[in-house]
Amino acid sequence: MELKVLNLKVLNDKGEATATLPAPQALFGRDYNEALVHQVVVAYQANARLGTRAQKDRSEVRHSTRKPWRQKGTGRARAGMTSSPLWRGGGKVFPNSPDENFSHKVNRKMFRAAACSILSQLARDDRIAVVDNLSVEAPRTKLLADKLKAMGLQSVLIITESVDQNLDLASRNLKNVMVVEPRYADPVSMIYFDKVVVTRPAIAKLEQMWGQA
Repeated sequence: MELKVLNLKVLNDKGEATATLPAPQALFGRDYNEALVHQVVVAYQANARLGTRAQKDRSEVRHSTRKPWRQKGTGRARAGMTSSPLWRGGGKVFPNSPDENFSHKVNRKMFRAAACSILSQLARDDRIAVVDNLSVEAPRTKLLADKLKAMGLQSVLIITESVDQNLDLASRNLKNVMVVEPRYADPVSMIYFDKVVVTRPAIAKLEQMWGQA
């Protein structure tokens, strides 16, 4: 497969593209593999699911062991106990178990390939940009909100080399903003947010993590 050379926009504090950065081909030069991305996204969501639901079978529901009526002579169907699944309030035939396993297996090579495929498509759709650095002077939500507003960013995933305490606390109450380190970047978030902003050092880390897919 021939890798395509792309340039990523480098934004300043006002959201203006002041320069371009040659995109690493290993990360941004892949064709979009929809089937692979779908498989990885479904697996990621399934692996995050908790088996907390539970139902009761006929031995667990509260009921009397008394036979509701005699076996013959009533004209009604035979019945042994009110815990039968045929009765209202009876047990389930195949109840959901609280320890049910919803996990899907996705090997590391598939995950890396899907992540690079998503990044490549984001670059082609102009949904990813680079900044030299992103930080706030104090752990205040307003400071980060004003900075993102000045850059024209509303729904944004920010991938930075390291998340300091100020940036972490400032981003918590922003509904459509998520700040993560490269190791916590996931395919669902990269697709969900309208824009992905990556710092220069974070690109190097992503290339180190996923560039060998």
